[in-house]
Amino acid sequence: MNKLYLLIVLSCLFMINGNIFASEVEQEKEDKFDVNKLIMAHIKDAHDWHILDYTDKAGNKVPVSIPLPIILIHNGQFDIFMSSKFEHGHKTVTKGNNTYLLDDNTIYLADANGELSYEEKEGAHIVLNEKPLDFSITKNIFSMMIVSVLLLLVFLSMAKAYKRNLGRPKGLQALLEPVIMFVKDEIAFPNLGNKTNKFLPFLLTIFFFILFNNLMGIIPIFPGGANVTGNIAVTMTLALFTFFAINLSGNKNYWKHTLWMPGVPVFIKPILAVVEIMGMIVKPVALTIRLFANITAGHIIILSLVSLIFIYESLVMSPVSVLFVLFMNCLELLVAFLQAYIFTMLSALFIGMAVEEAH
Repeated sequence: MNKLYLLIVLSCLFMINGNIFASEVEQEKEDKFDVNKLIMAHIKDAHDWHILDYTDKAGNKVPVSIPLPIILIHNGQFDIFMSSKFEHGHKTVTKGNNTYLLDDNTIYLADANGELSYEEKEGAHIVLNEKPLDFSITKNIFSMMIVSVLLLLVFLSMAKAYKRNLGRPKGLQALLEPVIMFVKDEIAFPNLGNKTNKFLPFLLTIFFFILFNNLMGIIPIFPGGANVTGNIAVTMTLALFTFFAINLSGNKNYWKHTLWMPGVPVFIKPILAVVEIMGMIVKPVALTIRLFANITAGHIIILSLVSLIFIYESLVMSPVSVLFVLFMNCLELLVAFLQAYIFTMLSALFIGMAVEEAH
């Protein structure tokens, strides 16, 4: 029965996703359907949260989106306005001495004619306009804010529940306590031993932050659908936190074995030191690419399977596409947990190697 409920939920999500997707491609039917363009628009970050498109009575395509704050700095001028001012890239925005325009979700300063200047290079358009310092609240940032608030609400409510009643956990406690104990007993303790309590808050934070963002990314409607952990800047930042946790917590034994390894000939030690320092850099790079690549690949595959319906424009492909997408959505649920587990496990392993005492 539980499997049936899961299948019904996934089917509903697919139908919602398919309706949103269909509204976006309806306008493109007159031209050749561009799968790459549509997929990249979904997995890239944006300055507004696109919901859907519809066609008005005049036959014009009308996008529906949630505007987000634009925060820019240029020539000492600090400008704040909503992304709706750009009207989806169709208008420029003038603030004081600066005129801004939006092209492919990137904000540029307009040239003397109030336009973009291009340079043709190897068949590609290279934008020559200067960019302001952009501190805008983008779709991915807004999604991370939502997840952060959600995490605070969940765990603060759990903490209050434990203070009120130390007995058998109920509700949300019963759901999340086994996951928390799994992270502690199966990830943290085997790698950190008696240092578990010191690093457990960090490991739990990155585990649930990655997990919640992965799960939110599977939901096709607002506030889900953002490709947060499929953004390499986000995964790199998470990996850098692990990098600093490793090297700032590393003990004397760790640095001794990294920079001047004992028990080997002196002339070999500088070579090994270079190799070990390269290993220090490779660890966060591996964490960054693994999470980014797996999550992005999942989004691309699902969108590609939905695109089959519009590429072939045939009802015959619809059942095939639906079945494959349902299978991929089930697989993405597994990947959401698996990638959070792998990132946390490797972080605990690397930190454990840095704080391990000499034998």
